[in-house]
Amino acid sequence: MATMGQCYYNETIGFFYNNSGKELSSHWRPKDVVVVALGLTVSVLVLLTNLLVIAAIATNRRFHQPIYYLLGNLAAADLFAGVAYLFLMFHTGPRTAHLSLKGWFVRQGLLDTSLTASVATLLAIAVERHRSVMAVQLHSRLPRGRIVLLIVGVWLAALGLGLLPAHSWHCLCALDRCSRMAPLLSRSYLAVWALSSLLVFLLMVAVYTRIFFYVRRRVQRMAEHVSCHPRYRETTLSLVKTVVIILGAFVVCWTPGQVVLLLDGLDCKSCNVLAVEKYFLLLAEANSLVNAVVYSCRDAEMRRTFRRLLCCLSPRRGTQDSDRYTPSIQAGASTRIMLPENGHPLMDSTL
Repeated sequence: MATMGQCYYNETIGFFYNNSGKELSSHWRPKDVVVVALGLTVSVLVLLTNLLVIAAIATNRRFHQPIYYLLGNLAAADLFAGVAYLFLMFHTGPRTAHLSLKGWFVRQGLLDTSLTASVATLLAIAVERHRSVMAVQLHSRLPRGRIVLLIVGVWLAALGLGLLPAHSWHCLCALDRCSRMAPLLSRSYLAVWALSSLLVFLLMVAVYTRIFFYVRRRVQRMAEHVSCHPRYRETTLSLVKTVVIILGAFVVCWTPGQVVLLLDGLDCKSCNVLAVEKYFLLLAEANSLVNAVVYSCRDAEMRRTFRRLLCCLSPRRGTQDSDRYTPSIQAGASTRIMLPENGHPLMDSTL
């Protein structure tokens, strides 16, 4: 029987799982095999895709600009998430029972830190896009110091949320506060994590909505003074497509997981969160693959760089291809908006 105020640092993982009512399997069930198979597949794809993005940014001098520092940081965070999930796949199922408390917190901390860094970087990218658009500022002229500070802030926040559970935000001394999905963590931690992600999404919605209406207003203003060129309509439609893809990908990948985290954090007794938690975590991990597609692979120059890397083309030919490249008006998630105003471009915004 648990005593009030007593700490259980010397207990086994099984003790906490039994306390929370989460089953700890002693053998591989079909469900475990399916989850691990899917998890390993997603992890490998995440690792390969984000390694390719990082290599492209490192090797192409056109990407040596502040905004691409953030895209590189997003790829690094997602690469870290792939490593963390791969580690989880090798320490899940029947192997969970053999973990020490420290090992369990390391497994959980890697996931929390990497996913927090990824989500925080998405917000940082949105904020910098907003600043550059509102200030009619080219991404190549963004202050490097501010971008570096943003990246440092992202990782400090991620490390804070990732390390806190192991040092204080656990339930080893308060068994009645243990969550069901993560039996060593306090329910309040899960609720805060879920609400933080929800707040990030709402901020992203606000930022991209403001960008959209601002650009649409400027496009309409330009159209009043210049003959209605198809470029203006294409610019608006491309921007709508970009915003829908960015926010839609976030909602699809993150919302299910955040909902079950919040329900568990609020101690919903009638909610069967354990039935879907592993699949929703896998969906959240898949966001690290989706990010590479949405934020990098839809850029024409990035795709060209990928082809050079994958096909192992000679450096000379790669340089010639890069020199022949002219930014397109519509490049998916990396739409470059070039609207003349008083003889000057309104913006060159990697949206």
